Amino acid sequence: QVQLVETGGGSVQSGGSLRLSCTASGTFVSINTMAWYRQAPGKERELVATITFGGHSNVEDSVKGRFTISGDNAKNAVYLQMNSLKPEDTAVYYCNVPTWNAQYWGQGTQVTVSL
Repeated sequence: QVQLVETGGGSVQSGGSLRLSCTASGTFVSINTMAWYRQAPGKERELVATITFGGHSNVEDSVKGRFTISGDNAKNAVYLQMNSLKPEDTAVYYCNVPTWNAQYWGQGTQVTVSL
């Protein structure tokens, strides 16, 4: 079992920045991959960025150049630095850990970007 807790959401004006954090706890051998997803009102949940603790990371084209994902393997933590935020980035952001037999999700943290 993996429990995920996200922090760092909030409300900012367009062009602002936020940093999301997610920490995993529970009973598991190790975590290899952590990811951030988001879901805007009326839309499906979408992948934002992924990181493996082997050193690979990827951010989706919609946020490339503005968002950066990083992680701390020792802390089982993942971070999402969001710069130059736009109103279309408004969504609930979810931390995700995929394992061989399950997908684990955090409770989500709201990010609201106003004009």
